[in-house]
Amino acid sequence: MTVDLCKKFRSYLLSAHQLKRSKLKVSKNSASGYYSTFRGLLKIAYRDKLIRENINDFLDKIETDDVKKEYLTLDEVKQLAATPCDIPVLKAASLFSCLTGLRISDILNLKWEDFEIAPDQGHCLRIRTQKTKTEAMLPVSEEAYELCGIPDTGKVFKGLQRSMTNYPLKNWLKKAGIKKHISFHCFRHSYATLQIAAGTDIYTVSKMMTHRNVSTTQIYAELVNAKKRESANRISLK
Repeated sequence: MTVDLCKKFRSYLLSAHQLKRSKLKVSKNSASGYYSTFRGLLKIAYRDKLIRENINDFLDKIETDDVKKEYLTLDEVKQLAATPCDIPVLKAASLFSCLTGLRISDILNLKWEDFEIAPDQGHCLRIRTQKTKTEAMLPVSEEAYELCGIPDTGKVFKGLQRSMTNYPLKNWLKKAGIKKHISFHCFRHSYATLQIAAGTDIYTVSKMMTHRNVSTTQIYAELVNAKKRESANRISLK
């Protein structure tokens, strides 16, 4: 393992193509994540004396690009809720994500046994997130709980499939008159943005989103601030 070899791997990541969609290149942010993991492995190898030199001291990280996070406004969420969907379970799961901030991976695996009654007699979820393996106890509003349907056993959103979040979701959004490029994950962005806009503090939103660092949640606060500036400039005496 040499510095030169690691630098060549860095260059490879910046020009590599995706495995599943071979015509597309790996995004810079994905390359940054892969290289960061690789450098973390080098750090462990040096700590465990598997390599003699701390190669990380001679390597530059791959900087990430700022990515615009699309989200729905409260009016757009209401508009979507009022629009019929050809797949009822997709509509229920999507709105549930808007009201809880849960990822599609966690919603697909959500079971009725994950629901509990909190000390305040409200509903809450005890889950271990699929992406970060974070243990969390999350309060759930009555409106969100009602979207789950009649209490049962096993999977909550029975029949929900990841493939539904592609064309079926796009068709539903189009029917609702929403022209933004919205993926299922954008419902999570919508939840965070709407919570902060409503006055919920960043620390609480961070915990509800199961973020490991509050800094990850900060981007949503910046989105809200941008919207505040935008609205402030709408009134003019000129």
